[in-house]
Amino acid sequence: MKTMARLVLVAVWAALSVGQAYAQTADEVIEKHLAAMGGRSALTKLQSRVTTGTVTIATQGVELSGSLEIYLKAPNKSRSVIKLDLTTLGGGVMIIDQRCDGQTAYAINSMQGDREITGNPLENMLNATFPTPLLRYKEAGIKAELVGKDKVGSRDAYVLLVTPKAGSASRQFYDAESYLLLRVVMRINTPELGGEIEQTSDMSDYRDVDGVKVPFQVSVVNPIQTVTMKLTTVENNKPLDDAMFARPSAK
Repeated sequence: MKTMARLVLVAVWAALSVGQAYAQTADEVIEKHLAAMGGRSALTKLQSRVTTGTVTIATQGVELSGSLEIYLKAPNKSRSVIKLDLTTLGGGVMIIDQRCDGQTAYAINSMQGDREITGNPLENMLNATFPTPLLRYKEAGIKAELVGKDKVGSRDAYVLLVTPKAGSASRQFYDAESYLLLRVVMRINTPELGGEIEQTSDMSDYRDVDGVKVPFQVSVVNPIQTVTMKLTTVENNKPLDDAMFARPSAK
């Protein structure tokens, strides 16, 4: 049970970003991607998002399912709540509540206990600015480099190497026709699992919500597990109290 709890935390936040021949620069790919997502104007208007859905985790020959809630608030406040049904393993419901207030992060786990999130996992959470780090990536000190072209399934994709000031660099694959983000590959440091692992996130089923494209399915794969998240509802610009992202006060 404790190992399962650690695996879920790794997956979710890895968890919480063409045309003709080669685009000439990374800037060109990024600008066309932002336009495909709805445009800078529409993206800039987004201040918060609430999503609900389902999650399925396959690991060590076991498949578990449950509900998923994700709360995002600009610039980098986030919270995810997962409720996993463990009855097939002889347990009840495991609740994982992971929060980031924009400076610190904390994980609340009904079976494993609570802990502070630090180091590389915290850096990656802080880098995941809403609605996308690419809106102001240069101001944030993020380096983006076009490193070639590859395939994601049957789709041609431009590959950007995106390197933040701190945290994990990532290879990001953008559809060569639609410019939507198809895949992100990054190495993440997971002390709970013994060190660094490579994780691949695939985004699909893009739908329009308030003039902005949102992937309604995300699959996260690493050597330990496969996690599939499917969104049911997406609501933008809902009022969210900053207190909901903070570490709970001790009782």
